[in-house]
Amino acid sequence: MKPEVNDVIPQRYPFEMIDKFTNVEPGVAASAVKLISINEWFFANQPATHLVVPRPIMIEAMAQTGVAAILSMPENQGKNVFFGGIKNAVFQADFRPGDKLEFEVIMKKLKRNIGLGHGTIRRNGQSICEADLIFAVE
Repeated sequence: MKPEVNDVIPQRYPFEMIDKFTNVEPGVAASAVKLISINEWFFANQPATHLVVPRPIMIEAMAQTGVAAILSMPENQGKNVFFGGIKNAVFQADFRPGDKLEFEVIMKKLKRNIGLGHGTIRRNGQSICEADLIFAVE
C-alpha cells in the first residue's frame, strides 16, 4: 500500500521529513523517499559552499518512515508513536542538496507498546546510513 504522508504520520511542515511513501506493510516495514532541495529550512544558517543535511534530521526521517509501519496497523490507528531512541547508527556519507534518498525501516519486534526497527538510507541504491530505532506507542 502507498498511503499519503499526511494520512499516516502526524508531523507537518517543517517537521515532516519525507516526501512520499513507496510502500507500507502494516506492522512489517515501510519505505519512503525524500528529495533534498537547496531550499530546505535546515540549510538557512549554513554557508552556501558547504550545505550538508544535519544527521539528526535524517534519523528523524528514518523514524517517520518506521512510524508509518506502526500507525498503519488497525489496532494503532488514532494512537501516537514516539521516537524512543537510536542504537548503532552508522553513517557512510553526508547528505546534500540534489540527493534522492530512499528510506526503509523493517520492524524487528513489536510487543505491546514498544517497537524495534532497523532502518536504512540509500542513495543511488547504495546504503549510506543504518540504524536500529526504538519506538513507543501511546
